[in-house]
Amino acid sequence: MIKRLALGALAFVSLSTPMSPGIAQSAAVDGISFDAYMELLKARARAEGVSENTIQRMTTGLTPNDRVIRLDRGQPGRPTRRGYPALAPYIATHVNSTRVAGGRAVYRDNRSTLRAVEAEYGVPAEVIVAIFGHETSYGRIRGNFDLSRSLATLAWEGRRRDLFSGEFIALMKVADKGYSRSQLVGSYAGAFGNPQFLPSVYLRLASDGDGDGRANIFTNRADTFASIANYFRDAGWRTGQPWGVRASVPRGLNVDAFKSEINAQVCSRVHERHSQWKTVAEWRALGVRPQRPLDDNALVSLFQPDGPGAPAWLLTGNYRVILEYNCSNYYAMSVGLLADEIVN
Repeated sequence: MIKRLALGALAFVSLSTPMSPGIAQSAAVDGISFDAYMELLKARARAEGVSENTIQRMTTGLTPNDRVIRLDRGQPGRPTRRGYPALAPYIATHVNSTRVAGGRAVYRDNRSTLRAVEAEYGVPAEVIVAIFGHETSYGRIRGNFDLSRSLATLAWEGRRRDLFSGEFIALMKVADKGYSRSQLVGSYAGAFGNPQFLPSVYLRLASDGDGDGRANIFTNRADTFASIANYFRDAGWRTGQPWGVRASVPRGLNVDAFKSEINAQVCSRVHERHSQWKTVAEWRALGVRPQRPLDDNALVSLFQPDGPGAPAWLLTGNYRVILEYNCSNYYAMSVGLLADEIVN
């Protein structure tokens, strides 16, 4: 499964931000110059079938971007064991009246398109709209970094060269479909368009939602919705099952007795907060009650992020699909709760 980077809030910078001498002299982990490394990337792009015209227009005048390196190096490293910030304040900020109202407007104004996409892909319209809202505030904030420059910089810097060199080549292939360099702008780490796809994800999963022969995730709502839905279907979304439901937990239940024994290799701190998988019927027998209809045979995990006495949820496998988009409980919960608000 190709996962998106959990990039957090988009940052912005002028496309011509200069590279500081200190970073320029020491950024690459193996000491190769930026220009020399660019020649290697160009050769790889040619070998993988990218046209010479695209290579030249996407690389002319490229210089490393100091700001991109600083932002990337500022990302958090391995998590500590100092506990988790409360979920409730995050939800209050990210599922607020403005975002809910915006989602309801998008849902209302694009009802027929969303229904068609939902029918084809099996992903609820409100979940698609919630992703659209969280990623780019319904298309208003998509980032303005020159993707060619950003990805070339991160590949050259070298700490995650395999990832970013591959994304740079994928970007060249996206550009070869007829997109200009001025269109291919986005987040500092390479995500772009309304769904904030990385170039490799665009190539694999971007979809033509209106039948015009192109997957335009920049300005076309139908293509945006279809692309998000295709991502979710590819990640294993189960049609007809909610992402999760609120649940009541009896006082005195020893939730720690049901901690998951799975040691996740990716985003371990995200998954370690979820309980073991049990059927809804098994949770009922322990006194845990879903507050909305949920099939007794459905496998769910119990999640009570803010501790005993705080709100709790029974999460289905579809919640894990949201985590494929951005591996954060805060993100996934806010997407699910926003989706619920959009249709309530």
